[in-house]
Amino acid sequence: MKLNLPALKLGAGIHVPLPRMVRVRQTFASSAIGQADIIAALGRQFARDDIRSRIKPGMTIAVGVGSRGIDHLQLIVRTAVALLKQYGAEPFIVPAMGSHGGATAEGQAEVLAEYGITEELVGAPVRSSMETVHLGRVLNDVEVFFDKTAFEHADGIIVVSRIKPHTDFKSPIESGIVKMLGIGLGKHKGASYLHRGGMANFDRLLPAVAALVMEKTPFLFGIGLVEDAFHQTSMIELVTKEQLPGREEELLALAKRNMPRFWLQEIDALIIDQIGKNISGSGFDPNIVGRTANTKAYGQFREAPPINKVAILGLTEQTDGNAVGIGLADFTTRRTVERIDFDKVYTNAITAVEIGAGKLPLILANDREAVTAAVYTGGQRDFSRVRLVRIQHTLRMNELLVSENMLDEVRRHPRMAIEGEPAEWAFDETGHLCAGDWDE
Repeated sequence: MKLNLPALKLGAGIHVPLPRMVRVRQTFASSAIGQADIIAALGRQFARDDIRSRIKPGMTIAVGVGSRGIDHLQLIVRTAVALLKQYGAEPFIVPAMGSHGGATAEGQAEVLAEYGITEELVGAPVRSSMETVHLGRVLNDVEVFFDKTAFEHADGIIVVSRIKPHTDFKSPIESGIVKMLGIGLGKHKGASYLHRGGMANFDRLLPAVAALVMEKTPFLFGIGLVEDAFHQTSMIELVTKEQLPGREEELLALAKRNMPRFWLQEIDALIIDQIGKNISGSGFDPNIVGRTANTKAYGQFREAPPINKVAILGLTEQTDGNAVGIGLADFTTRRTVERIDFDKVYTNAITAVEIGAGKLPLILANDREAVTAAVYTGGQRDFSRVRLVRIQHTLRMNELLVSENMLDEVRRHPRMAIEGEPAEWAFDETGHLCAGDWDE
Protein backbone atom coordinates (compact mmCIF):
# COMPACT_ATOMS: atom_id res chain seq x y z
CA MET A 1 0.00 0.00 0.00
CA LYS A 2 1.56 3.30 -1.10
CA LEU A 3 0.68 6.40 0.89
CA ASN A 4 0.51 9.94 -0.43
CA LEU A 5 1.62 11.67 2.76
CA PRO A 6 3.27 15.03 3.29
CA ALA A 7 6.99 14.84 4.01
CA LEU A 8 6.75 16.10 7.57
CA LYS A 9 9.98 17.68 8.78
CA LEU A 10 9.92 18.27 12.50
CA GLY A 11 13.37 19.81 12.41
CA ALA A 12 12.15 22.93 10.60
CA GLY A 13 12.34 25.64 13.26
CA ILE A 14 12.37 23.05 16.09
CA HIS A 15 15.60 21.77 17.58
CA VAL A 16 15.00 18.36 19.16
CA PRO A 17 18.31 16.77 20.15
CA LEU A 18 18.16 13.00 20.47
CA PRO A 19 20.00 11.75 23.56
CA ARG A 20 22.80 9.25 23.39
CA MET A 21 21.64 5.75 24.24
CA VAL A 22 23.27 3.08 26.41
CA ARG A 23 22.74 -0.68 26.20
CA VAL A 24 21.32 -2.14 29.42
CA ARG A 25 20.84 -5.75 30.46
CA GLN A 26 17.76 -6.68 32.49
CA THR A 27 17.99 -9.89 34.50
CA PHE A 28 15.15 -12.37 34.94
CA ALA A 29 15.07 -15.81 36.48
CA SER A 30 15.30 -18.54 33.84
CA SER A 31 13.64 -21.89 34.45
CA ALA A 32 13.64 -23.28 30.92
CA ILE A 33 13.61 -27.00 30.31
CA GLY A 34 15.31 -28.48 27.26
CA GLN A 35 13.89 -30.65 24.51
CA ALA A 36 14.77 -33.91 26.24
CA ASP A 37 13.11 -32.66 29.44
CA ILE A 38 10.00 -31.64 27.50
CA ILE A 39 9.67 -35.12 26.04
CA ALA A 40 10.26 -36.70 29.45
CA ALA A 41 7.77 -34.38 31.17
CA LEU A 42 5.07 -35.21 28.65
CA GLY A 43 5.78 -38.90 29.09
CA ARG A 44 5.36 -38.62 32.86
CA GLN A 45 2.17 -36.59 32.54
CA PHE A 46 0.56 -39.00 30.06
CA ALA A 47 1.51 -41.90 32.33
CA ARG A 48 -0.58 -40.52 35.21
CA ASP A 49 -3.42 -42.87 36.13
CA ASP A 50 -6.04 -40.15 35.72
CA ILE A 51 -4.78 -39.49 32.17
CA ARG A 52 -4.13 -43.02 30.90
CA SER A 53 -7.54 -44.18 32.05
CA ARG A 54 -9.17 -41.66 29.67
CA ILE A 55 -7.36 -42.86 26.55
CA LYS A 56 -8.89 -46.04 25.15
CA PRO A 57 -7.53 -48.11 22.23
CA GLY A 58 -9.22 -47.13 18.97
CA MET A 59 -10.39 -43.71 20.21
CA THR A 60 -10.22 -40.85 17.72
CA ILE A 61 -8.85 -37.83 19.56
CA ALA A 62 -8.95 -34.26 18.28
CA VAL A 63 -5.91 -32.24 19.36
CA GLY A 64 -6.65 -28.49 19.35
CA VAL A 65 -3.63 -26.36 18.47
CA GLY A 66 -3.66 -22.57 18.42
CA SER A 67 -1.95 -19.79 16.51
CA ARG A 68 0.46 -18.39 19.09
CA GLY A 69 4.23 -18.71 18.86
CA ILE A 70 4.58 -21.23 21.68
CA ASP A 71 8.10 -22.39 22.47
CA HIS A 72 8.81 -25.88 21.05
CA LEU A 73 5.22 -26.16 19.82
CA GLN A 74 6.00 -28.68 17.09
CA LEU A 75 7.96 -30.89 19.51
CA ILE A 76 5.15 -30.77 22.08
CA VAL A 77 2.45 -31.63 19.54
CA ARG A 78 4.56 -34.34 17.90
CA THR A 79 5.33 -35.94 21.26
CA ALA A 80 1.69 -35.77 22.39
CA VAL A 81 0.58 -37.39 19.12
CA ALA A 82 3.14 -40.17 19.57
CA LEU A 83 2.02 -40.84 23.13
CA LEU A 84 -1.64 -40.94 22.11
CA LYS A 85 -0.77 -43.47 19.42
CA GLN A 86 1.29 -45.44 21.93
CA TYR A 87 -1.84 -45.83 24.05
CA GLY A 88 -3.84 -46.97 21.03
CA ALA A 89 -5.62 -43.73 20.10
CA GLU A 90 -5.96 -42.23 16.61
CA PRO A 91 -5.23 -38.49 16.92
CA PHE A 92 -5.89 -35.70 14.42
CA ILE A 93 -5.17 -31.97 14.63
CA VAL A 94 -7.79 -29.20 14.57
CA PRO A 95 -6.94 -25.48 14.54
CA ALA A 96 -8.12 -23.83 17.76
CA MET A 97 -7.54 -20.20 16.92
CA GLY A 98 -10.89 -18.43 16.64
CA SER A 99 -10.74 -16.01 13.71
CA HIS A 100 -6.99 -16.06 13.11
CA GLY A 101 -5.57 -17.12 9.77
CA GLY A 102 -7.90 -14.73 7.98
CA ALA A 103 -10.91 -16.59 9.46
CA THR A 104 -10.66 -19.27 6.76
CA ALA A 105 -10.00 -23.00 6.96
CA GLU A 106 -7.13 -22.70 4.50
CA GLY A 107 -5.63 -19.77 6.35
CA GLN A 108 -5.73 -21.59 9.69
CA ALA A 109 -4.07 -24.67 8.20
CA GLU A 110 -1.38 -22.38 6.79
CA VAL A 111 -0.79 -20.83 10.21
CA LEU A 112 -0.26 -24.29 11.69
CA ALA A 113 2.04 -25.25 8.83
CA GLU A 114 4.17 -22.17 9.54
CA TYR A 115 4.71 -23.57 13.03
CA GLY A 116 5.63 -26.98 11.61
CA ILE A 117 2.26 -28.54 12.44
CA THR A 118 1.61 -30.75 9.41
CA GLU A 119 0.82 -34.45 9.10
CA GLU A 120 4.33 -35.15 7.79
CA LEU A 121 6.01 -33.39 10.71
CA VAL A 122 3.83 -34.34 13.70
CA GLY A 123 2.34 -37.67 12.57
CA ALA A 124 -1.36 -36.74 12.59
CA PRO A 125 -3.59 -35.26 9.88
CA VAL A 126 -4.74 -31.65 10.10
CA ARG A 127 -8.50 -31.23 9.66
CA SER A 128 -9.26 -27.55 9.29
CA SER A 129 -12.81 -26.28 9.01
CA MET A 130 -14.70 -23.18 10.09
CA GLU A 131 -17.98 -25.03 10.57
CA THR A 132 -19.46 -25.09 14.06
CA VAL A 133 -22.22 -26.70 16.05
CA HIS A 134 -24.44 -24.92 18.57
CA LEU A 135 -23.95 -26.32 22.08
CA GLY A 136 -26.45 -24.18 23.99
CA ARG A 137 -26.53 -21.04 26.09
CA VAL A 138 -24.82 -19.81 29.25
CA LEU A 139 -25.50 -16.86 31.55
CA ASN A 140 -29.12 -16.80 30.34
CA ASP A 141 -28.67 -15.73 26.71
CA VAL A 142 -25.07 -16.20 25.52
CA GLU A 143 -24.81 -18.67 22.63
CA VAL A 144 -21.94 -21.20 22.59
CA PHE A 145 -20.51 -22.58 19.35
CA PHE A 146 -17.89 -25.30 18.90
CA ASP A 147 -15.75 -26.80 16.16
CA LYS A 148 -17.96 -29.20 14.16
CA THR A 149 -15.13 -31.50 13.08
CA ALA A 150 -13.97 -32.13 16.64
CA PHE A 151 -17.53 -32.47 17.93
CA GLU A 152 -18.72 -34.95 15.30
CA HIS A 153 -15.58 -36.97 14.55
CA ALA A 154 -13.72 -37.30 17.85
CA ASP A 155 -14.27 -39.66 20.76
CA GLY A 156 -12.06 -37.41 22.85
CA ILE A 157 -10.78 -33.83 22.67
CA ILE A 158 -7.63 -32.30 24.13
CA VAL A 159 -6.01 -28.87 23.63
CA VAL A 160 -2.41 -27.67 23.69
CA SER A 161 -2.46 -24.32 25.44
CA ARG A 162 -0.02 -21.83 26.93
CA ILE A 163 -1.30 -20.38 30.18
CA LYS A 164 -0.39 -16.70 30.42
CA PRO A 165 -1.69 -13.21 31.23
CA HIS A 166 -4.15 -11.95 28.62
CA THR A 167 -3.48 -8.82 26.59
CA ASP A 168 -6.91 -7.20 27.05
CA PHE A 169 -8.45 -8.15 30.39
CA LYS A 170 -7.58 -9.20 33.92
CA SER A 171 -9.27 -12.00 35.90
CA PRO A 172 -8.40 -15.25 37.71
CA ILE A 173 -8.65 -16.98 34.29
CA GLU A 174 -7.09 -15.28 31.28
CA SER A 175 -5.30 -16.97 28.35
CA GLY A 176 -5.16 -20.74 28.59
CA ILE A 177 -7.16 -23.93 28.37
CA VAL A 178 -10.48 -22.40 29.41
CA LYS A 179 -10.24 -19.61 26.83
CA MET A 180 -9.17 -22.02 24.08
CA LEU A 181 -12.26 -24.17 24.64
CA GLY A 182 -14.64 -21.24 24.12
CA ILE A 183 -12.75 -18.84 21.85
CA GLY A 184 -10.23 -21.01 20.00
CA LEU A 185 -12.50 -23.98 19.29
CA GLY A 186 -15.46 -21.65 18.85
CA LYS A 187 -13.90 -20.80 15.47
CA HIS A 188 -14.67 -17.45 13.86
CA LYS A 189 -18.41 -17.69 14.57
CA GLY A 190 -18.00 -18.42 18.27
CA ALA A 191 -15.02 -16.13 18.87
CA SER A 192 -16.59 -13.12 17.17
CA TYR A 193 -19.94 -13.71 18.89
CA LEU A 194 -18.43 -13.93 22.38
CA HIS A 195 -16.29 -10.86 21.81
CA ARG A 196 -19.27 -8.80 20.62
CA GLY A 197 -20.42 -8.45 24.20
CA GLY A 198 -17.06 -6.96 25.15
CA MET A 199 -14.49 -8.38 27.52
CA ALA A 200 -15.70 -6.69 30.68
CA ASN A 201 -17.46 -9.89 31.83
CA PHE A 202 -14.94 -12.44 30.50
CA ASP A 203 -14.08 -13.33 34.09
CA ARG A 204 -17.55 -14.92 34.37
CA LEU A 205 -18.21 -15.73 30.73
CA LEU A 206 -15.15 -17.80 29.82
CA PRO A 207 -15.48 -20.29 32.73
CA ALA A 208 -19.22 -20.61 32.03
CA VAL A 209 -18.61 -21.31 28.32
CA ALA A 210 -15.85 -23.81 29.12
CA ALA A 211 -18.10 -25.59 31.61
CA LEU A 212 -20.78 -26.05 28.94
CA VAL A 213 -18.17 -27.24 26.41
CA MET A 214 -16.87 -29.80 28.90
CA GLU A 215 -20.41 -30.96 29.59
CA LYS A 216 -21.49 -31.26 25.95
CA THR A 217 -18.29 -32.54 24.31
CA PRO A 218 -15.88 -35.42 25.05
CA PHE A 219 -13.18 -33.06 26.34
CA LEU A 220 -10.52 -35.02 28.22
CA PHE A 221 -7.75 -32.67 29.33
CA GLY A 222 -5.56 -29.75 28.34
CA ILE A 223 -1.81 -29.76 27.92
CA GLY A 224 -1.01 -26.69 30.01
CA LEU A 225 2.27 -24.90 29.24
CA VAL A 226 3.92 -22.23 31.37
CA GLU A 227 6.86 -20.22 30.04
CA ASP A 228 9.59 -18.26 31.82
CA ALA A 229 10.54 -14.61 31.27
CA PHE A 230 12.44 -15.56 28.11
CA HIS A 231 9.33 -17.25 26.64
CA GLN A 232 10.91 -20.68 27.01
CA THR A 233 8.96 -23.68 28.23
CA SER A 234 9.43 -24.03 31.98
CA MET A 235 6.55 -26.30 33.01
CA ILE A 236 4.18 -28.82 31.40
CA GLU A 237 1.14 -30.15 33.18
CA LEU A 238 -1.89 -32.04 31.89
CA VAL A 239 -5.01 -30.51 33.46
CA THR A 240 -8.15 -32.67 33.47
CA LYS A 241 -11.67 -31.34 33.06
CA GLU A 242 -12.31 -31.99 36.75
CA GLN A 243 -9.35 -29.76 37.69
CA LEU A 244 -10.65 -26.78 35.71
CA PRO A 245 -10.80 -23.90 36.30
CA GLY A 246 -9.06 -24.09 39.69
CA ARG A 247 -5.73 -25.54 38.59
CA GLU A 248 -5.49 -23.11 35.68
CA GLU A 249 -5.89 -20.20 38.10
CA GLU A 250 -2.86 -21.50 40.02
CA LEU A 251 -0.80 -21.91 36.86
CA LEU A 252 -1.75 -18.40 35.72
CA ALA A 253 -0.45 -16.99 39.01
CA LEU A 254 2.85 -18.78 38.33
CA ALA A 255 2.96 -17.43 34.78
CA LYS A 256 2.44 -13.88 36.06
CA ARG A 257 5.36 -14.25 38.46
CA ASN A 258 7.52 -15.39 35.53
CA MET A 259 6.49 -12.51 33.26
CA PRO A 260 9.18 -10.15 31.89
CA ARG A 261 8.78 -6.43 32.50
CA PHE A 262 10.57 -3.10 32.63
CA TRP A 263 12.49 -2.68 35.86
CA LEU A 264 12.39 1.08 35.21
CA GLN A 265 10.10 3.36 37.19
CA GLU A 266 8.89 5.71 34.45
CA ILE A 267 9.35 6.19 30.69
CA ASP A 268 8.57 9.36 28.76
CA ALA A 269 8.99 7.89 25.28
CA LEU A 270 9.25 4.22 24.27
CA ILE A 271 10.51 3.15 20.85
CA ILE A 272 9.49 -0.36 19.74
CA ASP A 273 11.35 -1.59 16.66
CA GLN A 274 8.89 -4.38 15.80
CA ILE A 275 5.41 -5.62 16.57
CA GLY A 276 3.67 -8.73 15.22
CA LYS A 277 1.20 -11.50 15.92
CA ASN A 278 4.14 -13.83 16.60
CA ILE A 279 5.14 -11.44 19.39
CA SER A 280 1.71 -11.07 20.99
CA GLY A 281 -1.94 -11.20 20.07
CA SER A 282 -1.87 -7.41 20.42
CA GLY A 283 1.34 -6.96 18.41
CA PHE A 284 3.21 -6.12 21.61
CA ASP A 285 2.46 -7.38 25.10
CA PRO A 286 0.18 -4.88 26.92
CA ASN A 287 1.29 -6.44 30.20
CA ILE A 288 4.73 -4.97 29.49
CA VAL A 289 3.77 -1.69 27.80
CA GLY A 290 0.56 -1.00 29.76
CA ARG A 291 -1.67 -0.21 26.76
CA THR A 292 -4.63 -2.32 25.72
CA ALA A 293 -7.40 -2.10 23.15
CA ASN A 294 -9.94 -2.80 25.90
CA THR A 295 -10.81 0.69 27.09
CA LYS A 296 -12.56 -0.69 30.16
CA ALA A 297 -9.31 -2.30 31.29
CA TYR A 298 -7.26 0.92 31.41
CA GLY A 299 -5.29 1.04 34.62
CA GLN A 300 -5.44 -2.71 35.20
CA PHE A 301 -2.05 -3.45 33.63
CA ARG A 302 -0.12 -2.38 36.70
CA GLU A 303 3.01 -4.38 35.94
CA ALA A 304 4.01 -1.71 33.39
CA PRO A 305 5.60 1.61 34.40
CA PRO A 306 3.89 4.85 33.30
CA ILE A 307 4.76 5.38 29.61
CA ASN A 308 3.81 8.69 28.00
CA LYS A 309 4.42 8.17 24.26
CA VAL A 310 5.01 5.05 22.15
CA ALA A 311 6.45 4.86 18.62
CA ILE A 312 6.37 1.66 16.53
CA LEU A 313 8.95 1.45 13.75
CA GLY A 314 8.23 -1.84 11.99
CA LEU A 315 6.55 -5.25 11.67
CA THR A 316 8.07 -8.70 12.04
CA GLU A 317 8.35 -10.84 8.92
CA GLN A 318 6.34 -13.61 10.61
CA THR A 319 3.29 -11.40 11.15
CA ASP A 320 2.78 -11.27 7.36
CA GLY A 321 1.35 -7.77 7.36
CA ASN A 322 -0.92 -8.21 10.38
CA ALA A 323 -0.23 -5.02 12.32
CA VAL A 324 -3.06 -5.33 14.83
CA GLY A 325 -1.95 -3.40 17.90
CA ILE A 326 -0.42 -0.53 15.96
CA GLY A 327 -3.38 1.63 16.96
CA LEU A 328 -2.21 1.49 20.57
CA ALA A 329 0.88 3.52 19.66
CA ASP A 330 1.16 7.27 19.15
CA PHE A 331 3.54 7.30 16.18
CA THR A 332 4.66 5.04 13.37
CA THR A 333 6.34 5.38 9.97
CA ARG A 334 5.27 5.51 6.35
CA ARG A 335 7.31 2.36 5.61
CA THR A 336 5.55 0.43 8.37
CA VAL A 337 2.06 1.37 7.20
CA GLU A 338 2.89 0.41 3.62
CA ARG A 339 3.52 -3.16 4.83
CA ILE A 340 0.14 -3.55 6.57
CA ASP A 341 -2.37 -6.12 5.35
CA PHE A 342 -5.53 -4.30 6.39
CA ASP A 343 -7.79 -7.28 5.69
CA LYS A 344 -6.01 -9.19 8.47
CA VAL A 345 -5.90 -6.22 10.83
CA TYR A 346 -9.58 -5.40 10.40
CA THR A 347 -10.68 -9.03 10.75
CA ASN A 348 -8.83 -9.29 14.07
CA ALA A 349 -9.95 -5.90 15.38
CA ILE A 350 -13.61 -6.30 14.46
CA THR A 351 -13.75 -9.86 15.80
CA ALA A 352 -12.33 -8.64 19.11
CA VAL A 353 -14.84 -5.71 19.04
CA GLU A 354 -12.27 -3.43 20.70
CA ILE A 355 -11.25 -1.77 17.43
CA GLY A 356 -8.65 0.64 18.79
CA ALA A 357 -5.86 -1.83 18.05
CA GLY A 358 -6.66 -1.59 14.33
CA LYS A 359 -6.53 2.18 14.02
CA LEU A 360 -3.51 4.11 12.76
CA PRO A 361 -1.34 6.40 14.88
CA LEU A 362 0.34 9.52 13.47
CA ILE A 363 2.37 8.45 10.44
CA LEU A 364 5.83 10.02 10.15
CA ALA A 365 8.16 10.03 7.16
CA ASN A 366 10.82 7.74 8.67
CA ASP A 367 12.34 6.39 11.88
CA ARG A 368 14.18 9.63 12.68
CA GLU A 369 10.93 11.60 12.45
CA ALA A 370 9.03 9.09 14.63
CA VAL A 371 11.71 9.07 17.34
CA THR A 372 11.93 12.86 17.24
CA ALA A 373 8.15 13.22 17.56
CA ALA A 374 8.12 10.87 20.56
CA VAL A 375 10.84 12.89 22.29
CA TYR A 376 9.18 16.23 21.44
CA THR A 377 5.84 15.10 22.91
CA GLY A 378 7.32 13.13 25.80
CA GLY A 379 6.13 15.62 28.39
CA GLN A 380 9.37 17.40 29.32
CA ARG A 381 10.00 21.07 28.49
CA ASP A 382 13.72 20.38 28.69
CA PHE A 383 14.37 17.68 26.06
CA SER A 384 17.53 16.59 27.90
CA ARG A 385 15.26 15.31 30.69
CA VAL A 386 13.17 13.02 28.44
CA ARG A 387 13.48 9.43 29.63
CA LEU A 388 13.82 7.59 26.33
CA VAL A 389 13.85 3.79 25.99
CA ARG A 390 14.14 1.55 22.94
CA ILE A 391 13.42 -2.19 22.66
CA GLN A 392 13.46 -4.59 19.73
CA HIS A 393 10.11 -6.14 20.73
CA THR A 394 8.35 -7.33 23.88
CA LEU A 395 9.59 -10.91 23.52
CA ARG A 396 13.09 -9.56 24.15
CA MET A 397 13.04 -7.70 27.43
CA ASN A 398 16.49 -8.73 28.67
CA GLU A 399 18.14 -6.06 26.49
CA LEU A 400 17.20 -2.35 26.31
CA LEU A 401 18.65 0.90 25.08
CA VAL A 402 18.09 3.79 27.51
CA SER A 403 18.97 7.47 27.41
CA GLU A 404 21.99 8.61 29.44
CA ASN A 405 19.84 10.48 31.96
CA MET A 406 18.46 7.13 33.20
CA LEU A 407 21.80 5.53 34.12
CA ASP A 408 21.68 6.44 37.81
CA GLU A 409 18.42 4.49 38.13
CA VAL A 410 19.95 1.58 36.22
CA ARG A 411 22.98 1.50 38.55
CA ARG A 412 20.74 1.39 41.62
CA HIS A 413 18.61 -1.54 40.43
CA PRO A 414 19.91 -5.01 41.36
CA ARG A 415 18.45 -6.58 38.20
CA MET A 416 19.87 -4.09 35.71
CA ALA A 417 23.41 -3.65 34.42
CA ILE A 418 25.05 -1.22 31.99
CA GLU A 419 26.67 -2.86 28.97
CA GLY A 420 28.70 -0.57 26.75
CA GLU A 421 29.27 3.13 26.25
CA PRO A 422 26.81 5.86 25.25
CA ALA A 423 26.23 6.00 21.49
CA GLU A 424 24.49 8.36 19.09
CA TRP A 425 21.45 7.29 17.10
CA ALA A 426 22.53 5.86 13.74
CA PHE A 427 20.21 6.60 10.80
CA ASP A 428 20.87 5.89 7.13
CA GLU A 429 20.43 8.37 4.29
CA THR A 430 16.67 7.66 4.21
CA GLY A 431 16.23 8.50 7.89
CA HIS A 432 15.71 4.88 8.97
CA LEU A 433 17.68 3.17 11.72
CA CYS A 434 20.72 1.25 10.60
CA ALA A 435 20.63 -2.52 11.04
CA GLY A 436 22.68 -4.37 13.63
CA ASP A 437 21.56 -2.76 16.89
CA TRP A 438 20.35 -6.05 18.31
CA ASP A 439 22.54 -9.14 18.65
CA GLU A 440 20.89 -12.28 17.32
